[in-house]
Amino acid sequence: MGTEHSKNEGRRSMVFLRKGPKLPAWEDALLSGREPKSLLKRGLRYVSLSLIMKGMTSTPDFLWGLSEVQKLNLSRNQLVVIPPLLGKLDRLVVLNLGGNCLKSLPKEIGLLRSLKVLFVNMNCLTEVPAELSLCRKLEVLSLSHNRISQLPLSFTDLTSLRKLNLSNNRFVQIPLCIFTLRSLDFLHLGSNRLENIAESIQYLVNLQIFIVESNNIRSLPRSLCYITTLELLNVDYNAIQTLPDDLYLLRRLRRIAWNPMDKGLHIAHNPLSRPLPEVVEGGLDVLFSYLREKKEHN
Repeated sequence: MGTEHSKNEGRRSMVFLRKGPKLPAWEDALLSGREPKSLLKRGLRYVSLSLIMKGMTSTPDFLWGLSEVQKLNLSRNQLVVIPPLLGKLDRLVVLNLGGNCLKSLPKEIGLLRSLKVLFVNMNCLTEVPAELSLCRKLEVLSLSHNRISQLPLSFTDLTSLRKLNLSNNRFVQIPLCIFTLRSLDFLHLGSNRLENIAESIQYLVNLQIFIVESNNIRSLPRSLCYITTLELLNVDYNAIQTLPDDLYLLRRLRRIAWNPMDKGLHIAHNPLSRPLPEVVEGGLDVLFSYLREKKEHN
């Protein structure tokens, strides 16, 4: 009897503990009573702070006093707003805001003049502040999985940008400002609403990876064939019927690729006119030979 009574008491106390008040999810890092600066990790290259997956719906106030932080990860929370105080963290080199619920970015992001890497993927952005173009050192920018349909013209100032991911947005055409970004070696515009690729694509003379899969593109411009640095060209899942005769100039495309991670030419799931489907089945060398001969006979 006494044993049964103690078991019941134990169960009741466990239930009571489960129903206890919860602290904000990020406060578990501060329970020791230490100064917020003690949360910073000092690596060989950067002073970093990670508050990933803390269930935050707003940013903690202590964050804006950590002026020495250079690498900040706030990804995979439930943040709705990033306050203008972000501009106080002017030593930031890497900023990850991916996987939140952000509808906009503060214009003060332009104060982050040391910023080189910015992830704002998987949010609810409909536009990007023009002030982002003040981050002239920016090299990597991911805006994928948002609701963006255009970019500010001031993006032409991002001359150091090398990698740009705009996939899974609402672009109907490639923004003109992109064609001025001569340092780009990676451009991802997959899963948008593109119907064509402008001839101006040829100005991206350092482009190595170009992905425009899952759009509504009907043909490839001849000028694309002059970007001889291309190592991966993915036009899977479009409406392409013919290929430009000069495609064989892209000599760094080593094969017809089927795995999304492989370099080469991805041309699957397009309504190619005959005899192109059979030629593609023969591999890239057969395709290039066919296009070269076709051009010589025209």
